[in-house]
Amino acid sequence: MASSAPAIAPSDAGTPGNMADVRRNNLALVLGRVVQSPAGFHLTRAQLAAATGLTKASVSSIVLDLLDAGILREVGLSRHGERGRPGVGLELNPSRGVMGMEINVDYIAAGVTRLSGELVVKDVLERDNRDSASDAVMSALAGLASGVRQAASALGLDVLGGGLAVPGLVEAGSSTVTVAPNLGWVDTKLDVARLLPGVPLGVSLFNEANAAALAELAHSPGRRDFMFISGEVGVGGGLVLNSELFTGPEGNAGEVGHIVVDPEGAPCSCGGTGCLETVAGQDAIFSAAGITVKGRTRTESMADLLGDLAAGSPAAVSAVQRAGRALGVAVASASRVVNVRAVVLGGHFAILDRWLHGPLLESLAKYAPGALSPEHVITSTVGDAGALLGAAGSVVRALVEAPHRLQA
Repeated sequence: MASSAPAIAPSDAGTPGNMADVRRNNLALVLGRVVQSPAGFHLTRAQLAAATGLTKASVSSIVLDLLDAGILREVGLSRHGERGRPGVGLELNPSRGVMGMEINVDYIAAGVTRLSGELVVKDVLERDNRDSASDAVMSALAGLASGVRQAASALGLDVLGGGLAVPGLVEAGSSTVTVAPNLGWVDTKLDVARLLPGVPLGVSLFNEANAAALAELAHSPGRRDFMFISGEVGVGGGLVLNSELFTGPEGNAGEVGHIVVDPEGAPCSCGGTGCLETVAGQDAIFSAAGITVKGRTRTESMADLLGDLAAGSPAAVSAVQRAGRALGVAVASASRVVNVRAVVLGGHFAILDRWLHGPLLESLAKYAPGALSPEHVITSTVGDAGALLGAAGSVVRALVEAPHRLQA
């Protein structure tokens, strides 16, 4: 898992007045090194001292704090890169976890990961959340999260905190959804604390597509610059530039679903006209394909669409190809602005890739020739768990940057 822990060297100790800050920074530095170590490679205290530039005594004291807080655990002797007597290896405590949660238009979900990012337990409940009061949706999610937390506890995992992903714009550093058009929420304050009562790290709020983009980054560390596009009832996007999520000055960058692809097209939930979402959103595709949505689950409707596509239904094939062409127009426009060289498709775009991929590439070749190589338009590596994994991973990143929050 990538870490953004600050690299504070001993020379930055400064004056006695800020020693507490130095201590916190060095905690983050040491923990960040452990998080960055390859799977199966257990750094020792001596190796951490060499890697961080801190003294062995400082590292030993910091490691003791992290062990006491339950963030790290010792895993026996390690001979990796050491001469003489082997040291005691360290790893993230596998009995500590975080929960990722998601509210989408037609489902809610919750899952617990270990601090290493491994998804241990997950549950999804299909539920029509269109124009539902936020309290009702949060009550349903709280019940789902409670069951998942109990299941994780039965496996020996203690949940330290959580992240909630929603399909809309969120106010940075708060629990307010600025606008989620497909949910009908505007300036909606969510009582996120009710989802995981008593956890020391609390619950943070994230945009769904941004969270999924971070999950892709964590599980594809060699991919430094890409645009993630999530296909659900709405269409979301997340931008990763130089291995960092780019959200813009107000946190709203990457809204590829509201790029205009048909100026004379249908009204969009955002208030605009002809947005990508009106052509390539899940409901838009179902409607164009003649698939019934009302009174049915998304799984049932998607199964019907896939069946029709496999049978060569003209309406279904035309609907998906039109969505692919529109998606290509949006990607072409976005790529010209942000100069990304890779696109990762999630949600129903990944499910429908077999029929959508060709028209998408045709649009790219027509409207942005040479901007993106076909081999760099790929489907998600994390699948439908992306938003959960990204929200949970963001909690771990926050812990890495401030591990003192778990100290007694």
